Amino acid sequence: MVPIRGESYREAATGTVSVHDRRGKRLGTVYLGQMPEPGQHRLTQQLTAVLTSVLAAWQALGGACPRLQYLSDGGHHPQEFFRRVLSRLADPWRPGQYLSWRWTLDYYHACTHLWTMAEGLFADSPQAWSWYRRMRHWLRDRPGGVVEILRSASQRTNRQKVTGGRREKYEKAYRYLRRHVRWMDYAACRKVKLPIGSGVTEAACKTVFAQRLKRSGMTWGIAGGQVIVDLRVLVLSRVWEQTYAAYLKAQPLPKEVSCQPYRTKTLAIAA
Repeated sequence: MVPIRGESYREAATGTVSVHDRRGKRLGTVYLGQMPEPGQHRLTQQLTAVLTSVLAAWQALGGACPRLQYLSDGGHHPQEFFRRVLSRLADPWRPGQYLSWRWTLDYYHACTHLWTMAEGLFADSPQAWSWYRRMRHWLRDRPGGVVEILRSASQRTNRQKVTGGRREKYEKAYRYLRRHVRWMDYAACRKVKLPIGSGVTEAACKTVFAQRLKRSGMTWGIAGGQVIVDLRVLVLSRVWEQTYAAYLKAQPLPKEVSCQPYRTKTLAIAA
């Protein structure tokens, strides 16, 4: 959330593109950020342009298609971006086909709903924490762990009566996990050294926006704030020098102007 001049706070947007090696080590990250805008259209365009250009360049160099993973929370905009954009990106290695992506729901985001379900089942008790800890490991380490968690939760509700607000919290969290089952295969991701948490993007919310735009007494206009955000993502992505060099190269060269000696009337008369 960014403080906007003349208003309260409005929601900005950020995204990241990270490259990992086969051992799961992060080699580098490109950061993107946009001041508040309806529908996040500019961020979508930027993120799409980065992905397509990088993959096309890699394919032109003879590199094989990398493993592609989309890691996000379960919000509306991330889901729309996957369905309308990522799932329809052309595959440079297979003309006429689409790129194959693995969509993974952020593990820690899923855990918040798991804890909500535990609270609904056991209220605020040591038993809730014990059940949550055990289910959290099931979710992360067991193939199909989320299915076993839902089965365990259903058995609990059959044995004990959950009513009122607790029942509502439990059912909402249960529906959320059931709806996202196919995007929570964390054991398979860990087996091939793919990340399961969107910590890089969550940290970008702080490094791109909060550390610079939310200092004491600050408010921003959309245009002025975007200038600062653009500069910050260049520095964070470690492409400042390349971008600055490309900018200077794109500028027109100064025109040559012949310089005539300056002569005053006094010097002319003296001559």
